[in-house]
Amino acid sequence: MSSEIDARTDFETRLGRASGDAGGAEVALPAPGGLTARPGRAQVTLSWEPVDGAAGYLVHVAESADGPFEPLDHQGRDVLSVPHGPYADTTGTPGAQRWYAVAAVASVDNVGELSAPVVAASTGADGDPVAVVVDTESDEGELDRPWAPMIGSEHLSHALSTDRTGGHEIGAELRAALKAAHDELGVRTVRAHGILCDDLGVYREVDGAPVYDFSGVDRVYDMVLSLGLRPIVEISFMPRDLAADPSATVFEYGAIISPPKDWGRWYDLVRAFVAHLVDRYGLEEVRDRWAFEVWNEANLEVFWSGTPEEFFRLHDVAARAVKDVDEGLRVGGPASAAAGWIDQLLAATEEPLDFLSTHTYGSPPLDLRPVLARHGRAGTPIWWTEWGVTPTHFHEVSDSVFAAVFLLRGMRSSMGRLEALAYWVVSDHFEELGRPPGLFHGGFGLRTVGELRKPRWWALAMLAALPSRRLSVRADGDGADSLVESLAASDPSGGRVAALVWNGTLDQSKAAGSDELGRRVELRFTGLPDGAYELRHHRVDDDHSCVPAVWRRIGDGAAWPTDAQWAELRAADRLDQLHPPRTVTATGGVVEVAFDLPNPSMSLIELVPSE
Repeated sequence: MSSEIDARTDFETRLGRASGDAGGAEVALPAPGGLTARPGRAQVTLSWEPVDGAAGYLVHVAESADGPFEPLDHQGRDVLSVPHGPYADTTGTPGAQRWYAVAAVASVDNVGELSAPVVAASTGADGDPVAVVVDTESDEGELDRPWAPMIGSEHLSHALSTDRTGGHEIGAELRAALKAAHDELGVRTVRAHGILCDDLGVYREVDGAPVYDFSGVDRVYDMVLSLGLRPIVEISFMPRDLAADPSATVFEYGAIISPPKDWGRWYDLVRAFVAHLVDRYGLEEVRDRWAFEVWNEANLEVFWSGTPEEFFRLHDVAARAVKDVDEGLRVGGPASAAAGWIDQLLAATEEPLDFLSTHTYGSPPLDLRPVLARHGRAGTPIWWTEWGVTPTHFHEVSDSVFAAVFLLRGMRSSMGRLEALAYWVVSDHFEELGRPPGLFHGGFGLRTVGELRKPRWWALAMLAALPSRRLSVRADGDGADSLVESLAASDPSGGRVAALVWNGTLDQSKAAGSDELGRRVELRFTGLPDGAYELRHHRVDDDHSCVPAVWRRIGDGAAWPTDAQWAELRAADRLDQLHPPRTVTATGGVVEVAFDLPNPSMSLIELVPSE
């Protein structure tokens, strides 16, 4: 068995195991009231009243009113709770009754009482079209851009590699992807693992004494700054000579997940490391534009071989070392998997917390503001430093249009309630469990080996293309605001108006698409100045802006394209228009556009005043 298979098997075996019981807060939340179930074609939309103190809600389903009620599994493989309703259940069989109940969630592992159940059955008949009305005279403030503060990447020494994957130089393409994220999507920082790993030679012991060498880190961070980005410094993993158990590792590149053998030397290393960064890059630069996050997902056995108490000590010692360089430097955590250990860290830490960070996959991120308020830390910035459609390496959903629509759902849900939602990761040049075995292999990246843009990239590009001022949008019809969602914005100075409309479900059994979930959309802009506009309609679906679909058609099962196939794929690597731009006229302030919206798909409709 190869070392690659060993690393992958080991990771997948241990991924779901907790690294210990850290306890948790006992918070009793009442059951949500007002649960309703509105049936539609191949879906049931659930809505309920919010509960004070809830971070989210867990939808349950049963085959009878008497239960048993089980959490509705939309196959996200991580956290099934959602931050709010409405929720579209697309897992049922049309015509078959199901009973639903909802519980409020105080934290990911603290689920409250179930609501009174309601019954509904999705239908097989056509429902009402989804009517989306954009009020262009409204102004709901600056459009929030939670994707822009941060993006994830493979350990950053990988961006200096001159090795090749699929015939393409790894470092050059990873750097190109990071630069494109900055230039095209407006991303400002990058978070990555392993800056203390031994490939950069930061720490060793000679005759029993610590020796530091930060020259490797300098090469990495000089590169990051040259791309226009700043690092979020994940203080990880443990250098071999400082590890209590150097044999405890994760990933193909052998990152050591052990506590330190000497807590004083851990403090000294972190302090020296941070002081070096301040000396090299300047206090104002590091204080205002960088940040420090302690470790990665220590609540999982695969990432931490110590106890919960040892992790909280690791966090506090590292945080104190950062702050001892300068109190204004930002440090946070717990950088936990599946929104875990948040209450526990807030209760255990003795150090300031400049931001709260955690991760989740397969669902929109929970609302952590009530959790912070419970601990007297309301207003602490919330950073989801990893988020994505699946936590599973080499999973085909990552290459799908489904994943792109999922991304839009999460970003819309996050607006106004958190400071950063960092997609994991920017590029398929990624080697945690082995380097990519083929072009579309289910990699986490927004961009492929060979620098082709996946549908998820186009989701962020469409969001980035929205103008600055958010507009009010109302929607009605079969699946409105649960299956079919929308955002709209305007540019007051230039008069451009744009609406982003998408059709998707959290249900990953529908990742390949569902004809029954397709909808007719009737989009109406109101309050426009009368006159002529150029209408542009960009689309992402299986037939538009979808290089993976092109590869399925021409690849014939090959791992990598031929030169001719590369040329065909590059020609298809564009954001397609559903039809050529055309002139429309606003009369009485109104422009109407109707179109079919498959599931999954997304459309960006722009109105630009004609000169």
